[in-house]
Amino acid sequence: MTARVLVGVKRVIDYAVKIRVKPDKTGVVTDGVKHSMNPFCEIAVEEAVRMKEKKLVKEIVAVSCGPQQVQETIRTALAMGADRGIHVEVSGKDYESLGPLQVSKILAALAKKEEASLIILGKQAIDDDCNQTGQMTAALLDWPQGTFASEVAFDGDKLKVVREVDGGLETIKINMPAVVTADLRLNTPRYATLPNIMKAKKKKITNMKPGDLGVDAGWNESGVGGGAGEQTKGGRKDIKLFFSLFLFLSRHKPHSQPQWTFLPYLNLLTDPPTSRL
Repeated sequence: MTARVLVGVKRVIDYAVKIRVKPDKTGVVTDGVKHSMNPFCEIAVEEAVRMKEKKLVKEIVAVSCGPQQVQETIRTALAMGADRGIHVEVSGKDYESLGPLQVSKILAALAKKEEASLIILGKQAIDDDCNQTGQMTAALLDWPQGTFASEVAFDGDKLKVVREVDGGLETIKINMPAVVTADLRLNTPRYATLPNIMKAKKKKITNMKPGDLGVDAGWNESGVGGGAGEQTKGGRKDIKLFFSLFLFLSRHKPHSQPQWTFLPYLNLLTDPPTSRL
């Protein structure tokens, strides 16, 4: 198999650390706080390494976006078995407001540049819990996606993915190239041995910036309290409009057994007294 796998790894505050919010509510305190690789990213790296051990892929490239410190996270992936790393430098305020869409654009550009056949990511990061990067990356590339994967296997030129969904397990087959996001039960990541940690120091990490990939570095501003935007006003008009439309449809749509019981309540909601809001 000649597939090249791109694995995204994210540097996050260690799961055992008690989080403290900044006084201005623009984020969490990170200075002097222990960081480690996102646990779901560890699972993604482990799955890629297992594929290579079975000679299903030829190369594993670990990718991370962020300041200089993320190279430690990339080195961890290299010690686990990745072949080389790519560090996309994003620092300062740009890093603080770095979101899933920007990361997805970077990953999509790298996938084209590296001619990757498979992207494996953690299903989400434990710091923001967005669960968006894998889906957005697949959409930008127009690739099939297998999210929440608890089992991944090659089936000819296709990929068999067992997904964890609300109703149980769903098995799908997708064409490659594809994007897969790792769920908790996909595997148990290995510990990097001391010899492999030493070898990882000699493996190559390529440095680049978003602009080198043709990605706009215009990041979004956000805050812990729900974002930096202005508070939405005029909610009562939206509520009245919604229930007016609902009432209209209830009265004019043909029903075999019209449920007129609800209409008195809807009449109240279409013009609710101020005291009820």
